Amino acid sequence: MSEQQYSSGVSAGTLQGEADVAEADRLAPVLRHVRQAIGEIVLGQDSVIEQVLVTILSGGHALLMGAPGLGKTLLVNTASRVLGLDATRIQFTPDLMPSDITGAEILDQDADGRRAFRFLPGPIFGQLVLADEINRASPRTQSALLQAMAERRVTQGGKDYALPRPFHVLATQNPIEQEGTYPLPEAQLDRFMLQISLGFPDRDAERQMLLQTTGATTPTVSALMNAESLLAAQNLVRRLPVGDQIVDAILTLTRSLRPEDPSASPEVRDAVSYGPGPRAAQALMIATRARALLDGRLAPSLDDVVALASPVLSHRIGLGFGARASGTDREALIRKQAQALL
Repeated sequence: MSEQQYSSGVSAGTLQGEADVAEADRLAPVLRHVRQAIGEIVLGQDSVIEQVLVTILSGGHALLMGAPGLGKTLLVNTASRVLGLDATRIQFTPDLMPSDITGAEILDQDADGRRAFRFLPGPIFGQLVLADEINRASPRTQSALLQAMAERRVTQGGKDYALPRPFHVLATQNPIEQEGTYPLPEAQLDRFMLQISLGFPDRDAERQMLLQTTGATTPTVSALMNAESLLAAQNLVRRLPVGDQIVDAILTLTRSLRPEDPSASPEVRDAVSYGPGPRAAQALMIATRARALLDGRLAPSLDDVVALASPVLSHRIGLGFGARASGTDREALIRKQAQALL
């Protein structure tokens, strides 16, 4: 791995000399093997695997959007095994209560007959949490999950209980069936760093899938990382330098999608009712660093900004009624603004 040169200076991130460069060199093949190992089980979803790993390396959470049967649960379970993380699963249903997620206090009795309340942790106390069909639960239960995601702790009985580190939530939604669901409000969608769309695999990948999953044996994977090494990688991501050109590109992109901004085009002003806030720019900044490290580079490039623009921004933009009625494609609008950076 070689250091990238910048003609316009470095604005953020500081690699601490040769030690951090050596750490990045050591991590590069590990992350490449992690990516390959997941891809051997989850077939035909290479870009999805990349975006999930970018989310985890960035220390964030992701919303997985896809039809049933595309391997969302398999992806989360495989990623947890390869990364050496404790995985938990929450199946969201309309009758799910907040305490079913966060945990509750129970009355316990010791050997001497003394009674006291004891906190029984819920499934949120995992390092990689699969929140399956999050839009099936009531807004109250969704809020309990999203509060834990934002604060990384649970409050019960006046006491705070820290969630494990690392802590990541990968929530799923079925974009086809919306009957009886509770769509996440925009403010809560903003808590997810990336929205990752899963499409159908190509013919060759689906053929390999049929042969691999219908036989007598099932392929397995082993852990290539653990919680400590993942936390070290996340810390390294935040120390990667970002050139002034990349910072300006991120600012230009996010601000150009706000209809009230002077830089917004007439197309954006007509189509967009609200644009991405500063949290979107922060997420894009960290995600581009993570993608660079995942690819074995020491700093992000404009290609990283363009590649991650739609996953980071699509759920943070609202289209007006007229744009929705005319079938305006939100992701196409973002891609058009992102391509203008090149």
